[in-house]
Amino acid sequence: MQTIALHTRLKPGMEASYDAEHAVIPSDLEAALREAGVKSWRIWRSGRDLFHLVEVDDYRAMRAFLGDHPANIPWQAQMARLLEVEDDYSGNDSGIPLVWALPPGAVA
Repeated sequence: MQTIALHTRLKPGMEASYDAEHAVIPSDLEAALREAGVKSWRIWRSGRDLFHLVEVDDYRAMRAFLGDHPANIPWQAQMARLLEVEDDYSGNDSGIPLVWALPPGAVA
């Protein structure tokens, strides 16, 4: 299992639209994400900046699976209207590199 952090940015004025689009995602997209090995996908928004935390079996395999999936294509078209940089699924990105983490420890 991989935990991947991502950062995306909204076009100016698209905050409310982005939140509304994510109030409920299409059921076929959710099914495709799960079929692609996604266990969890959480998104935080600070102004126009979006921070994603994805727990997935294999991130690159997930992206390859979703790249031309019929549930993902219309979703990505919707997101392209809202995001500064459209995700075209052409790269081999691996998310934001981890710099530091507090190791698990005993509670005193």
